[in-house]
Formats: sequence, structure tokens, C-alpha cells
Amino acid sequence: MRRLLKKDEVLTIPNLLSLFRFLLIPVIVYLYCEVGNYYAAIGVICLSGLTDIVDGFIARRYNMVSDLGKILDPIADKATQGVIIICLIAKYKLMLALIVIFVLKEIVMVVVGYIVIKKQNEVTGAKWFGKANTVVLYSIMIVLILFPTISDTLADILICVCMVFVIVSFVLYLRDYLKVLVKKH
Repeated sequence: MRRLLKKDEVLTIPNLLSLFRFLLIPVIVYLYCEVGNYYAAIGVICLSGLTDIVDGFIARRYNMVSDLGKILDPIADKATQGVIIICLIAKYKLMLALIVIFVLKEIVMVVVGYIVIKKQNEVTGAKWFGKANTVVLYSIMIVLILFPTISDTLADILICVCMVFVIVSFVLYLRDYLKVLVKKH
């Protein structure tokens, strides 16, 4: 049985960048909720997104892809996304529905993902539809923060687009996971 977390794969630049993204989460909350500096909050969100892109590039380019990174990276993404959605609930009531869908999806993904890891003895990376979901979610959250006077109707439409992407991503991941689980070895 292969060990999933190897000592030499823990302290890599990509993993440190993922950990750095966790440290940015309270900064985003502080800037958005406490200070009300939306532009600075967007700047930190963009920095978080940039470190996500850079850590993936470095991991692939310099052969630093690790099982820990495949786990840490999406957790950092989901934690950041969830916190941004929660920050926006006070302004956009439909965000409450989005956070419920988002949390339910992530709970199921963690449970089923764990089962798949145990079955395969291998951690799989993100899929294109998960990345598309992330891009749409971040883009719409940034628009909602950047334009706080946006009409309620347009905000609700954008939030519904997020919900659709979250649900579609969930269904596609679940489909892929179920294929692995029913496959006979």
C-alpha cells in the first residue's frame, strides 16, 4: 500500500502557497466586514486567486505535485469561496441558498472523495468543471463586491448562475466518483 503523504512532499512551494491562501481568509473578512474597504478585499481575493494559479503552475512545471497539495489546494479554495459567500449574505439574501448548496456539495464531496481515495489509494486532482466553477464563483463574487449598488434582480441572476455552476460541478464530480466506485479491479 502506497503512503499518501510523503515527508519530502509536504514542505513544497505549492503547498506553502496553499497555506498562505488560508492566512488570507481572515484578511478578506476583516477588509470586507470590519473596514468596509471593498477594493482592498478584492485585491486580497485576487492575490489569493493568483497564488492558486501560481501554485498549480509551479507544482506541474517543477514536478512538485503531491497528494497533500491535491488535498490542500481545493480546501483552501473552498474555504475562501465559502467565507466570501458568507460575507455577502448580509447584502444579498439569496447568498443564503448558495451557501447551503455549496456546503452540502462540499460535505458530500469530502465523504465520497475520501471513499474514492481509500479505494484507489491515490488522490486525484481537480477536473476542468471544478476549475470552471471556481472561476465563475470568484468572478461573480468580485462583481458583487465591486458593484455594491447593483440591482437586486441582477444580483439574484448572478447568484443563480453561481448555484447552477455549483450544482453542475457537483453532479459531474459525483458521476466521476461513482464510476471509480463501481469499477471492478
